[in-house]
Amino acid sequence: MNRSDLLVAIAATAVGGEAHAATDPTPAMGSSVFEWNSIPVKTNDHGTSRQFFDSRTVSLEHFELHVTTLAPGKMPHPAHRHPNEEMMIVQKGTLEAFQNGEWKRVGTGSVIFNASNELHGLRNPGTEQAVYHVINWKTAATPAA
Repeated sequence: MNRSDLLVAIAATAVGGEAHAATDPTPAMGSSVFEWNSIPVKTNDHGTSRQFFDSRTVSLEHFELHVTTLAPGKMPHPAHRHPNEEMMIVQKGTLEAFQNGEWKRVGTGSVIFNASNELHGLRNPGTEQAVYHVINWKTAATPAA
């Protein structure tokens, strides 16, 4: 999948969720600014994370962004699958993504896309921390687990 295909898939997914999102009584997140230093840092056994938002929008049932700092040699969790799609953007360091039965190494500026219900995992094979942004979304078109 190239970048153009990914953008088309994201746009199509967003449009597919409009009908359900419009009937949800939970307030939709509007235009917002999230200042890095105002986001609380949570420490865990593999590094730290910052939860920027976890909400619905006008076109998405669920839209979530968090940033993880992953310590060298660590995994945030075992390989898993989930119905929502997600994208990860590597801000700093080296990561290995498990997809389609193999590990793929990526570095700063790389993008990882995990499709719905496909087994995937992540680890930091480097000697320095890796920082990556995780964007998750769900629409009415998102399949069941």
